[in-house]
Formats: sequence, structure tokens, C-alpha cells
Amino acid sequence: MEHEQRLLLGGNPDWMSRLPEELQDVPLWDLAIPGSHDSMSFCLDVSSPVQRSEPCLLRAIDTLVPCWTRPCLYRWGTTQQSALTYQCDLGIRFLDLRIARKPGGGNKLFFAHGIYTLMTVKEALDGLAVWLDAHPREIVIISCSHFESLTDEDHADLVEHIVTLFAEKLCPSQETPTLRSCWSRGQQVIVSYGNQQVVLQHPELWTEIPYWYADSTDPEKVITYLEDQKSKGRPDGFYICGLNLTEDASYILLHPLQDMKKMTVNALSLLLGWASQQRPGPEVGGVNIICCDFVGVSHFCSLVIGLNYQLLCGADSHGPRPVCRTPGASTGGCYHSNQTV
Repeated sequence: MEHEQRLLLGGNPDWMSRLPEELQDVPLWDLAIPGSHDSMSFCLDVSSPVQRSEPCLLRAIDTLVPCWTRPCLYRWGTTQQSALTYQCDLGIRFLDLRIARKPGGGNKLFFAHGIYTLMTVKEALDGLAVWLDAHPREIVIISCSHFESLTDEDHADLVEHIVTLFAEKLCPSQETPTLRSCWSRGQQVIVSYGNQQVVLQHPELWTEIPYWYADSTDPEKVITYLEDQKSKGRPDGFYICGLNLTEDASYILLHPLQDMKKMTVNALSLLLGWASQQRPGPEVGGVNIICCDFVGVSHFCSLVIGLNYQLLCGADSHGPRPVCRTPGASTGGCYHSNQTV
């Protein structure tokens, strides 16, 4: 079913390698990049305990009626429905990995969003490494964050696995990555790590990427928040605009027959309409990574990828136009090539 859906919507497994040459020297933080919010939530374990970071009242209720709390958390915590490799086939190049130590999970690390996942961190990363081998000119940004209940030893083991697994594919944080520079060095992975102490010890890791999210169930409030943030100027380097909605306990109680997917699908028209009006680039208001829930149920990935063609001289939102070949630096968010015609 997932495979048929991907064919229907159209996949983008190699979109980076197919971008016009004029965009190959643009810093990756000046490109529009599709991302998935809570990327591993597709495999939540409905039989797992509630996260330790959840409110005490919810955990207390879970000890009494787990048959109610856990299915509820599953419905509202599930924000994706496809494995990481399927998301990458769709065009996702930013992965939001929220890591936790699972009670009763031994020394293995898992992911979590309300409840814990079935798949371990190492299993997910190993599968991603196989996908990258099959797509050597695609670059993935991995955000590791939250780290609930992780010890110093857990961090050390996790970083060691990342460095060993991806090895020369890692792009160090001291560089300004472009498609061409990454291709020339065989680099495919940028790892953002949400523990600054660990980052300072490992030049392979990048600091945590700013994530703009409105913390609201109302898509209009999400758009208003993002527009307000954009007006203040974009951060240097990578940053994320979150199109994801956020529910709270009162909303869940007032909408007993709804779930995160229904809420997201109902809001997608408005949210994707906003996304279609955006433009990447270094100027004020320029977008970079745009994250969404349920990335496989719409044309989200293709829409965000298509924004990059606005960086070509004479291009509009409908796709590439003839490219300006004037030598020199970029002006007004339009990147020029110094090649001769």
C-alpha cells in the first residue's frame, strides 16, 4: 500500500543530484529542504510505558488504565507512517530523531514521542546507511535530540556508532557544505546533536539546529507565528520552519474521535498553501528546512523541492526558466553562474 501511494504521489529519491548546476555551489542552508517532524514515530509501541518526561498525572493514570492512555498516545504521537528509507525516497532530507532510553530496553536506545518505539536507534541508522550507499549523491541532515534518560556512556556509545557507521560520509561542522563540495569529498551526512557538551568533543557533529514551531492546533496561528519569526530575520546556517500542529490535553479530550493524522490532513491545504509562497535563500524571509507531519499523504516533498528553482535567474514558482549567466556574486537571492554560454 505504501509503495503504491509513493508511486501515485511521485517520489524524489535523487532530487539533489538532479538540481541544476547553477545550484550546486549554493550553501545547503540556502536551499529549500523537505523534512519530517518526529521522523521515527511511525513505529510507536502501543504496549510500551508512557515516557518519563510526560506529566505526572498522565503517568499515574497510565498505571491504572494503560488500555486507555497508550492507545490514545499512539493515535496522537504518531506523526509519520513510513520508514526512514521510504521518507528518503519521497524526498525527505532532514530527519528529526528524538532519542530515549526505554524502561526495560536494556542497553539499547530507542526513539520516543509520548511512548517508545519498537525499532532501536542503531537499527534505524543502519537502514539509513544502506539507503545512502544506494544514493551516493544525496545528502541527509540528521537531528539527534531530547535524549531522555541517556547517560554519559549512552552518549559516548551513540556517537561512536554514528562516527563508525557513516565514517567518511560525515560532513564536519567547520565546513560550509554545498552539493558540489559534499560530492567531491563523498560526504552525505550532517549530524546535528542536541547536547552541546558532546558537540564540543566531536568536530564531526553540528550544534542543534533552530526549530521554529508554533505549539498550536490552529494552522492559521502556525502561519502567523512563522511569518512573525521570518520578519525578524533568518538564523545563520541551517534552520527549520515547522508546519506541524501541536495538540494539548484539553484538545484531545474535546476531540475523542480525532487523531493527529486527521487533524494534520484537515490543515494541509492551508499549510501547504503557505509553503508554496516561500522562497529559499540568504535574504530576510528566506526559508531552509521545512518540516511536516505525514509527509507521504500529500505533494509536500515535491512542493518544497520545487522552491529551489526560484533561485535561478528569471525563474518563478512554477519551475525553472532561462538561467542568468552574468558573472559575479548572488544578488537578491538569485544565484549567478560564471560559466560562459
